[in-house]
Amino acid sequence: MKKIGLGEKLGYGVGAVGLDLSYGMFYSYLSIYLTNALGISPAFLLIITPLARLWDGFNDPMMGMIVDKTKTKMGKYRPWILTGALLNAIVLALLFNNPGFASGSTGLYVYAAILYVFWGMTNTLADIPFWSMVPSFASEEKDRNLVSTIARAFSGLGQGIISIFTPMAVAFFGGVAGSKLDTMTSDTLSKGFGKWSIIMAGGLVLFALVSVLSTKERRIIVNNEKFSFKAAINVIKSNDQLLVFMLFAMISNAGFYMTSGISSYYFTSVLGDLTLQSKFNLMGTVGSVLSILVVPVFSKFMNNRQIYKLSLGMAAAGYIGMAVMGYVFTGNVTALGIFYILTSLGTGSMFVNQTVMLADCVDYGEFKTGSRNQSLTFSMKGFLQKMAYTMQAIIMYATFTVTGYDGEALVQTAQAQSAISFLMFIVPPVMIITSLIIFTKKYKIFGDFKKEVLEAVSEK
Repeated sequence: MKKIGLGEKLGYGVGAVGLDLSYGMFYSYLSIYLTNALGISPAFLLIITPLARLWDGFNDPMMGMIVDKTKTKMGKYRPWILTGALLNAIVLALLFNNPGFASGSTGLYVYAAILYVFWGMTNTLADIPFWSMVPSFASEEKDRNLVSTIARAFSGLGQGIISIFTPMAVAFFGGVAGSKLDTMTSDTLSKGFGKWSIIMAGGLVLFALVSVLSTKERRIIVNNEKFSFKAAINVIKSNDQLLVFMLFAMISNAGFYMTSGISSYYFTSVLGDLTLQSKFNLMGTVGSVLSILVVPVFSKFMNNRQIYKLSLGMAAAGYIGMAVMGYVFTGNVTALGIFYILTSLGTGSMFVNQTVMLADCVDYGEFKTGSRNQSLTFSMKGFLQKMAYTMQAIIMYATFTVTGYDGEALVQTAQAQSAISFLMFIVPPVMIITSLIIFTKKYKIFGDFKKEVLEAVSEK
């Protein structure tokens, strides 16, 4: 395969910025927007979240098969990236802008539920084809590492924009003097999130357009087999390493989403100032930026399996340090943030490795079955992220329901505050360590066996 230049790799990676603007708004701030701005019950979200994922169980594999069958003058992936980004941007803006439904009304709940599901569907339209392009760029491990690292770096940039600037942007657009958010009303939150989401939606489309216009598709293999859910399920079931990957990645990602999802509640309800999250997230972004160096630097003397273990180890150590700081030195955001740098360093490099491993699962599936189902396999990336978010959401909303969390109350009960701290500091490291154990014992695409797989696929 002819190697591509750095410019095109960078152009490809830019698309990840836009995707993560949408991801970040949905996964990190939609929850607090729905509960605190719109007054939607956590019990309702506890129901709608798994139902939406149930639909994704049908929608994501179907979209993966559709992409695998696509053949246009623009290519196989790029038309879907642009279409998906445009539709996802529209849904994102609508999701954070209430057209006028009264708080607690049936219309508001129906509106939120429909758009909640539509966000997942439209996100899939862009996400699957974007990440499915990775194997078409490179077949060598080092080249795949570089492409994945570049995309992950831009992904981290998108996350940084959301995590650092959202609290301040919501305060500014909501009309709050200064940037303190602990006394913000639901009306202020609604205005702030509404305007900020429209800007982020515009960014999603812009970055997707840049990515599409600056890249070319290579090694396009069109799957002409007739689509059926049974066939899609059989492809997934036959790839045992994909199933193992799905399990350990889902658990570790759920730990990451727990931090990003619960932290806004922690800084608002426990520490009393949501804008402290900007300082906390700024330090996390430092770790995320540095994480792009982990794979390239350590790959000189470590293989991907060892680097992945190192990544999870750093994440777990950072989370444990955060727990100590959170419980012993409550309110010391600087000390908390220092350990969050280490956590983000680990989770950032973890995501880079996961992209590479998913590309390896594509090769393994072809090696085992003789059929290359690239987009269908990569559809599992988006699906596992949604399932990870669902796992996190179920735990969080169930805890809120049991402890009586009230999004419209300025001060939460001691029980609710203790539960939020537990979700912030204890649950994430438990998930990371569990994921590491499963990976170590069950994942086998490494070493001589991985070389055998790559040689067999290359010869074919």
